[in-house]
Parts: sequence; structure tokens; C-alpha cells
Amino acid sequence: MNYGEIKNCDIANGIGVRVSIFVSGCRNHCKGCFQPETWDFNYGKPYTEETKQTLLNMLAPDYIDGLTLLGGDPFEPENQPALLPLLRDFHRLYPRKNVWAYTGYLFENLISGEGHPCCEYTKEMLSNIDILVDGPYIDEQHDISLQFRGSRNQRIIDVKKSLESGKVVIVPDKKRGSFYG
Repeated sequence: MNYGEIKNCDIANGIGVRVSIFVSGCRNHCKGCFQPETWDFNYGKPYTEETKQTLLNMLAPDYIDGLTLLGGDPFEPENQPALLPLLRDFHRLYPRKNVWAYTGYLFENLISGEGHPCCEYTKEMLSNIDILVDGPYIDEQHDISLQFRGSRNQRIIDVKKSLESGKVVIVPDKKRGSFYG
């Protein structure tokens, strides 16, 4: 797996102060994508064990609320084998912090276990994510007033509650600011 960027102290991609990794590779190719260079699986730098350790160290300070996975698309099958060990180690080291992930795929397709991008890692990856922003970016539905998403079709999903209930549970707008507080 490659990655395009790591942001320390990111406040745009989830609640609170976060460490974010922008992975490379995305087959969705959304019109108007804000980072089309990340569509290329070879873009950026190779993700290594050293990269993982750097991320885990960046997550240590108390003022860091959690980790965000985005890109590209973390749920591309080529990215999942590298990200799952990061998520496992993250939860072992920081059980009180949370994980956000962004994907152009729909939650329903990810939990079905069938078709692209599902693979042997998908269900465990989902079980290690607290909030999933799903759905492709649709340029015609772009709305700058939306928090944590770019187009009106995208949803902010409470993954744990969704997996427990067997249906998509959307985080209400009024609760997003205090979701973890």
C-alpha cells in the first residue's frame, strides 16, 4: 500500500484533533474529487512498518482524539491488509480514542461481504471503525455547509450501532459535536 499524506493535528476529518492518513488507490473516480492524485495506487510513498509506528506515536498525546483513514479509499482491497494491523494496534494502545474512515462505497455493500471491495479483511476493518462517512462524492450535490462530508448523499454512520442493529444508524447532526464527549 502507498499513502499520499499523513496529517498530524487534523481538525477537518472527524471530531476533535486527529491524525489522518490519506491512502493511495481509489476506483470510484468521483467527478470533482478533491484529491484525484490519490486514485493511483502507486501515488505517494510506500506504507511500511516504520510508517505504522510513526502513526501510532503521533496518536499518543492526550489532545489527539483519534485516527482518520481516508484517501484514495481505505476500503480498496489492496489497502485493507495494511490498515487492519494499524487498527488492531491502535485499539490495543488507545482504547479510549476513536477511528473515523471515509469511503466512496456504501456501508450496505461493505457489510454484505460480496463483490468489490469486500475481501477477507473487510468485516474486521468495519468492526474497528467507530464512524464511517460513506458514499461517493457527487459534485452536483456538493454543499459547503455540510460537516465532515462534501455532498448531500454522503452519510455519517455510527458503525458499532449499525453492526449491532443490522441497519444503518446515522449520527444525528445535533449529536456530532458531542458524540464522544
